[in-house]
Formats: sequence, C-alpha cells, structure tokens
Amino acid sequence: MLALLADFWLFILLAIPATILTIYKARIKGAIGEKTVAWRLSRLPKSRYKIINNLVLSSAGKTSQIDHLVVSDYGLFVIETKNVKGWIFGRESSEFWTQVLFKRKEYIYNPIRQNGGHMQALRVALDGFQDIVYIPIVAFSSNASLKIEVTSAVVYTNELLETIRDYSDFRLSDERRDEIFTLLSSLDVSHSYNRRKHIREIKKRVNERERQVEQGICPRCGGHLLLRKGTYGKFLGCSGFPRCKFTSNGN
Repeated sequence: MLALLADFWLFILLAIPATILTIYKARIKGAIGEKTVAWRLSRLPKSRYKIINNLVLSSAGKTSQIDHLVVSDYGLFVIETKNVKGWIFGRESSEFWTQVLFKRKEYIYNPIRQNGGHMQALRVALDGFQDIVYIPIVAFSSNASLKIEVTSAVVYTNELLETIRDYSDFRLSDERRDEIFTLLSSLDVSHSYNRRKHIREIKKRVNERERQVEQGICPRCGGHLLLRKGTYGKFLGCSGFPRCKFTSNGN
C-alpha cells in the first residue's frame, strides 16, 4: 500500500511540471523568440539606433503592442515578429494568413496589417513630429517556411539586421531621434498591458471570420466569395475586387 502511495505521489509530482510546460509552451517559445530578436537588435551601433522592446501604446481606450521599435537616424523601424513553425501562406491584402503544420491549419492575423495598426498608433503618439519615416518589417523565425505573395518587407529573423542596415539615408538629427525615443519610452504602458485579453479578442475575430468564410461571405465588405487560382493554388477572393481585396487561403 505504501509503495502504491509513493508511486501515486511520484506520478503527480512528475505530471504537474509536464502539464504546466504544455500549457505555457507556446508562450515560452514566443518569449524566447522575442529575446532572440532583442539580442540581435542590441548589436546595432548605439550611436545610431535606439531600441524599445515590447512597446505598448494606449489611445482612446485601445492598446497597440509593438514587439520591437528601432528609433534611428534613418527612420523608425516598426518590427512585428512571428515565432511560428510550418508553411505560411498569405497575400498582402489578406486579412488572415494560413499556417499549415502537419496537415493542420491555423489562422494568424496578417502581420503586415497588424504592423499597419502599430504605425497608426505611433503617428497618434508622435502627432507633433513632422516628416517621420516609418519602416515596417515583419520577421519570421527560421522554423517557418514562407509561401507568401507580398511586396512589403517580410523576412526571416536572421535577415533582420541586414534589412535594417540597407537603409542609409539620414532622416533624423541626433537630437530629434533622442527626443522621439524619450517621448515614446515615457508613453509605454507595457507594465499594465493585459496580453490575455488581447489574445482573446484576436481569437474571437478569427472565429467570426471563419464562420463568415464558411458561409461564402466576405468578412470585410459582406460580398460573395469566389474560388480563384493563384501562384500557390486555389483561394477564395471577394466578388467586389478590386474595390475589396479580401482573400482567404484556408479553404
């Protein structure tokens, strides 16, 4: 009996850490990915580049979480990172992209559109500054295989520094750069950011989008979805094209 009891408690002690690891595995991987990108960015010359990791701005009751912002002499690099695996399918105008992993499909909000929202939040925060050049970059981990049709800068994280260094035209004086960095740092509300609520809202939006797509309804304008053919196979496109450029890769 004592031996059975000992085995039972040993099982419990081993099961608890395993369960916790399963629950928080995605979050841990994401945190590691963010730290890796932050480390890469820290290698940029500090005399030219000022870095804010995990910048959260709040305006009119809405929050915008920016993974990494580089305030530099050459403009503001707004970086959205994705630490995901599998094949990634998507188009510039798609609302959601498709992640295919072991024949399982998941949807992720188009990171280009996501970064567009981040830049809008920055414009509001920097309303008093004129002629700021915003440079959006989406960086995927090397675990992903990109099968996308875009013109925007979507790169792998090991290409990130090279992409940033491609910009060499001076846009900001040292004084202006430091002023912007100081202001944005003072506006950061990451300490009170509710990440779980943010994720729940995104999942709710994805579920609603899937429901409408399954019914053949464009979730952006309410038009009909038509089957079309592209470089990477068949996809659904809105009948209102080119007025509405919504596409779906998951059906």
